[in-house]
Amino acid sequence: MKKVIIVADASTAIGSGHVIRCLTIAHSLVKQQCEVKFLMNDLPGNLIEFVEKEGFINISSYENADLYIIDHYEMGAAQERSICKFAKKIMIIDDLANREHDCDLLLDQNVMPHYETRYDSLVNENCMKLLGPKYLITREEFIQARYQRNIEDLQRVLVFMGGSDPTAETLKVLEALKGFYFSHIDVVVGNGNIHKEEIKQICEGRGYYYHQQINYMADLMSKADFSLGAGGATTWERCYVGLPSACTIVAENQRIGTMYAADLGACVNLGWHEQVTIETYREVLNNLSMNELQIISDTGLKITANNQPNPWLNEIMELIR
Repeated sequence: MKKVIIVADASTAIGSGHVIRCLTIAHSLVKQQCEVKFLMNDLPGNLIEFVEKEGFINISSYENADLYIIDHYEMGAAQERSICKFAKKIMIIDDLANREHDCDLLLDQNVMPHYETRYDSLVNENCMKLLGPKYLITREEFIQARYQRNIEDLQRVLVFMGGSDPTAETLKVLEALKGFYFSHIDVVVGNGNIHKEEIKQICEGRGYYYHQQINYMADLMSKADFSLGAGGATTWERCYVGLPSACTIVAENQRIGTMYAADLGACVNLGWHEQVTIETYREVLNNLSMNELQIISDTGLKITANNQPNPWLNEIMELIR
């Protein structure tokens, strides 16, 4: 049995995206008869308990393993070299392309300008690079939910501003929704959202559907007609199931990807969070066009099309064979 250790963190500052996408990889590796452990720090808003409920042990120090998967913006080539004494192989998950890596495999699922070449000077020539939407880290629920939708009416709205929502976008959206009628509104938050209790009370008072740290996001996305969300990896999940969305950039690492997705016609870019106001959200809700939403949906499906979901799994297994 091959042993894999995943290094990733979640917190109120970092968010939950790194750990959540690594959980998808972890579950896939378990199905391939691998032993998988996580190495996460005990930070405010961490997901250690959540990961343990998903069936994975969290360790506090490095152990020998066949593969280390590192998904962490604070780690680069120097840290990766220090891990080599414990790891036969190292895989990196990144989307910044802002530092060198010393690894055997690098995965960046994001669509960026020149994404095919942006790591050429940052990894050694023997590193295998898995780049672009072909290598989306896709949970099984999203694969099952992918379909060609026809948007004929706007009845269901989904709001998800990331696991921790550090800029309190959800509260802005809830204020903006006053005066609008939609038959069904789903509001999703993570355990790391410091405003979650206030958000829950507002939802209960208005009859909205409140969801916290869920594992059925694809189901909500497949039923929604439109979404207000943060940029980042969730943008491509929405694209994958054909859900049109308006995105707010809540972190610097989301800026280029969100702008590029909007340039391609795969979302509406509302801009940097400091410039996005309650009125901004009201305006986008007021100006929604069924034809525009269908075009966004079709574009997202086209960009994320692939013949085989999660081809990265075969590459990982070949690496540690």
